Amino acid sequence: MIIGIGTDLCDIRRIERTLDRFGDRFVDRLFAEGEQKKAYRRQNPAASFAQSFAAKEACAKALGTGFRLGVFWKDMVVANLPTGQPYMLITGGAKARLDALTPPGMTAQVHVSQTDEYPLAHAMVIISAVPGQEGA
Repeated sequence: MIIGIGTDLCDIRRIERTLDRFGDRFVDRLFAEGEQKKAYRRQNPAASFAQSFAAKEACAKALGTGFRLGVFWKDMVVANLPTGQPYMLITGGAKARLDALTPPGMTAQVHVSQTDEYPLAHAMVIISAVPGQEGA
């Protein structure tokens, strides 16, 4: 059963301007170390940051809170499986909200899809609940 859907579109040029203006202050506030390392390995780090930015926005929307009620940027971290498939690590206030949304006896799954075509980056997050053990 789907318990949340979120999508976001981010202008990579906006992230480029923000990086030029605020640099590490912006990056350290919003992105975990793994997201930063991944971005700085790319030819255009702004495109990677824009994808992660969009995924975090989409996840906050899927949680139904946006960035309030204890949900913060670094509570949602985009990582990749060895195959390249993105997934979301959820902690803190975002995890508390996810747990509250997940019906008893069900396990939450967070599905992430990202893409970019300069100058835009897009992400979609679908949160579903499947039969299973709570907290698994």
